[in-house]
Amino acid sequence: MSKDLLIEIGLEEMPARFVTSSIEQFTARIQKWFIEQKIEIGEIYSYSTPRRLAVIVKEVSESQQDIQEEAKGPAKKIAMDENGNWSKAAVGFSRGQGMSVDDIYFKEIGGVEYAHVEKFIKGGETRSLLPELKQIITGLTFPKNMRWANEDMKYIRPIKWLVAMYGSEIISFTIANVATSNWTMGHRFLGERVEVPAPEEYVTTLLGQYVIADSGERKAAIVSQLKKIEEENNWVIPIDEDLLEEVNNLVEYPTALFGKFAEEYLELPEEVLITSMKEHQRYFPVKSADGKLLPFFVTVRNGDHQHLETVAKGNEKVLRARLADAAFFYKEDQKLEINKALEKFKTIVYHEEIGTLAEKVERVKRLANKLTLELNFSNEEKNITNRAAEISKFDLVTNMVYEFPELQGIMGEKYAIQKGEAEEVAKAINEHYMPRNAEDDTAGSNPGAALAIVEKLDTVASTFAIGLIPSGSQDPYALRRQATGIVQTLINKNWHVELEKLILLAIDSIEEAQFSKMTRADLENELIAFFKLRLKYVLQERGIRYDVIDAIISQKIGSVAVLVRKAETLNAHKEDADFKETIEALSRVINIAAKAETLVNVDSALFENEQESELNTALIAVENALETEVTEEEYFQLLVSLKAPINNYFEHTMVMVENEQLRTNRLSLLARVANVIKGFADVTEIIVK
Repeated sequence: MSKDLLIEIGLEEMPARFVTSSIEQFTARIQKWFIEQKIEIGEIYSYSTPRRLAVIVKEVSESQQDIQEEAKGPAKKIAMDENGNWSKAAVGFSRGQGMSVDDIYFKEIGGVEYAHVEKFIKGGETRSLLPELKQIITGLTFPKNMRWANEDMKYIRPIKWLVAMYGSEIISFTIANVATSNWTMGHRFLGERVEVPAPEEYVTTLLGQYVIADSGERKAAIVSQLKKIEEENNWVIPIDEDLLEEVNNLVEYPTALFGKFAEEYLELPEEVLITSMKEHQRYFPVKSADGKLLPFFVTVRNGDHQHLETVAKGNEKVLRARLADAAFFYKEDQKLEINKALEKFKTIVYHEEIGTLAEKVERVKRLANKLTLELNFSNEEKNITNRAAEISKFDLVTNMVYEFPELQGIMGEKYAIQKGEAEEVAKAINEHYMPRNAEDDTAGSNPGAALAIVEKLDTVASTFAIGLIPSGSQDPYALRRQATGIVQTLINKNWHVELEKLILLAIDSIEEAQFSKMTRADLENELIAFFKLRLKYVLQERGIRYDVIDAIISQKIGSVAVLVRKAETLNAHKEDADFKETIEALSRVINIAAKAETLVNVDSALFENEQESELNTALIAVENALETEVTEEEYFQLLVSLKAPINNYFEHTMVMVENEQLRTNRLSLLARVANVIKGFADVTEIIVK
């Protein structure tokens, strides 16, 4: 027999951004508990709204699984003496298993007999174990917690009610003075307290109280309503998935409606209007079929269709005030001169231990100049990059960006063009923030990409220099995201500048400013290790096998673009028929070459067989080929060509001979081969079977 289980945590409204992750955590912990308890279950269904986290577990067995297992004890010679009497070890073993020595039998393992007992553990009743679910509820973790009333407990929001049912039976426990029951709360305004007859009636019971408990159904309802409004008005309503997710977690019973705003506000930049609607009011913007923004918006209320006109007017009033502010800020910003904006940087503290915003901009400008030299930019691109670096942050002192921080860079581009700056300079100002998030593109133009790299690199390096290094989940300055952005930009631009060199340039700049708390060597090591972790993440996202990643990043990083192509090349060949033999041959060279204590110029006169000459000739051919420009695929094939000479060499040549001159000569030859191999990857990290 089995019954369904329902657990619901009723709360004050949770922040929308935490709802999805919270129900996922809750569901995962419930599932893990049943597995650990060896209780058979069916499907698990999760439900979430701003006021509740709930899980229904179908077909929960009424008892744990019975366990029949074999336990291994001491060897027979320890379990029994020469007279066949049981030893204390045997008695202790059997007693520890809840058995007696009469239950012991012997089994041979690896030529030795060991004492064993077979024990049967009767599964306990599920009903008696279910109160333990209390620990799962209290053990949930959240990004932010609060205390309430006189409670010592910290939780995402105050717990208002708890539903815990196994079939129609209430599972009894209390959390923060709230006892479990079989009643839940409907919609805050349209519903009421209601009893849940059984877990399988939970969803329909709530629906009768104006709550759509299934977040997927709620989201589908919102999308359907948006599409209907779209069709009825011949509009296009772009659906931002992040906004849809947030809106979905703000409502329990969604009803979409639309409002309008004055056409005069369309004179504002489209980004300002959309940001005002999406980021501040959670509205969906409306566009025409040809992509032009229209003076309308769509919002989703948490309620039914009653008095929608009144609701629309209220939302219009709120948005009108927002747009009026934006229009005022935009007008005031027209009066600001770029040079006056830059003067303000001298009084703006970027970080109390790092310095002012003006000092940061100056460091970025110097780094940008050095990078453009490394990349052989044309004079025109150097000038564009230099000017963009100089004014890249000027929009931070504008009213618009102060009010709407999400528009930094975007408004910088628009204002720069209005102030007469070249379009390429303006574009680089916007692009230097890219990628802004995991879904964003990297900068497209060369000046924008160069500026994006050095600005992020200065941020990462200077923050490391004062000891603020990310640890665990703590990364308040988003340094991981910025380092990943540098890596992605270098990959997409296919620039062959060495990352270690960029890091040293950033450290030079920091040492000139004299605020580092770390030695140069320590800072360099910390930064290289940090970027290797970011590279590992990027390669994992590209589907590269973990051991191939280790083989690639164990060496010097060098050009990020080249490094990625090497990883992709190895990954592409890992299933080749001869891959195992190739890697084993190359790895053997590296392992034996590591024994060399002294290296000399290889003397072919000391070769004692033709296989030594064959390997030397093959090596010289590969070295000569690598002096020309080769692709990563061609490099790998050159290594593959060494497999046969290497195998023949080891088959006919003893490397570690007593003759020191011969041994040193042979190790030196292998060391040269190893250097060529490790120039591609440390293949000893690759696992082959």
